[in-house]
Amino acid sequence: MTEHFPLAALADLAALPARLPRYDEEAARAARDRQASLTKPPGSLGRLETLAIDMAGWRGTSRPQIRKAQALVFAGNHGICAQGVNPFPQEVTAQMVANFHAGGAAINQICAVTGADLTVIALDLDHATQDFTQSPAMTEADCLDALNRGAAAVDGAADVLLLGEMGIGNSTVAAALAAACFGGAPADWTGPGTGSDAAGVAHKAQVIARGLERHAGVSGDGAAILTTLGGREQAAICGAILAARAYRIPVLLDGFICTAAAAPLHVIDPALLDHCIASHRGAEPGHGRLLDAMAKDPVLALDLRLGEGTGAALALGLLRAALACHNGMATFAEAGVTGG
Repeated sequence: MTEHFPLAALADLAALPARLPRYDEEAARAARDRQASLTKPPGSLGRLETLAIDMAGWRGTSRPQIRKAQALVFAGNHGICAQGVNPFPQEVTAQMVANFHAGGAAINQICAVTGADLTVIALDLDHATQDFTQSPAMTEADCLDALNRGAAAVDGAADVLLLGEMGIGNSTVAAALAAACFGGAPADWTGPGTGSDAAGVAHKAQVIARGLERHAGVSGDGAAILTTLGGREQAAICGAILAARAYRIPVLLDGFICTAAAAPLHVIDPALLDHCIASHRGAEPGHGRLLDAMAKDPVLALDLRLGEGTGAALALGLLRAALACHNGMATFAEAGVTGG
């Protein structure tokens, strides 16, 4: 663990923006100069160029490489399922975790193709959080424990971190977090998740509205929003994001649920997510709205809505391509090409 973790209290989150490492402008400038010298028209590789430059700024070197890509998928269960928001039973969470461990899920296949080391972490699946329409979803101790477990899972030797989640009911949790963090009607953020029909989506929005009304006092307090409306996997994602920042590791966020998990950190200070890259814009209706609110430009748009970190793992392939071009292309001088 780094010097910043484990956290002793959620109140410590407020001090982190001033203490965590920042973007290395000198390394980024050197990477930008290299891009300008490569055998291509300036800007012709588009987002691949900016991805390479951003990697340079966070890794602190003009020639960043991905020797180790770590993928973490956190799984949790949610008390809000007592309100009938989920078309599948909560047992599916543990069943899918077993499928991950057996290598049978989509994320296993994509990580194998793009070269990410996958770890799946089940967070007390036999103890769901509380129903947030009745009480806070977690105590501060529960939230802090999950956050610190997420931070502890990050390998400081990684060059990039991919984050994903699994948890029946967590699309409702994600919509509640997004609404609490950025406002708007619950219906603006609520989608089908694992397959709810129109009536199911409307019911989810009504449940979220009740929860937001009960906990209206948490507005503007990112730690309180996470504790009151989030789940263990959301808190663990926040911890992993913060630990990655302490190690200067860029993060590829997955879809709506993963991005919504990070939203309470944005409320604390948007700078806490400066090292995070939105891997894709998914099909869940609230995802694009959430990315816009967080000023994150997604790398891909493939109509994904699976979760599991699949979008992050796909974006890793593009990130590897960006660095291969950045590090492997010849400069105009090296190639003897006129015009550089």
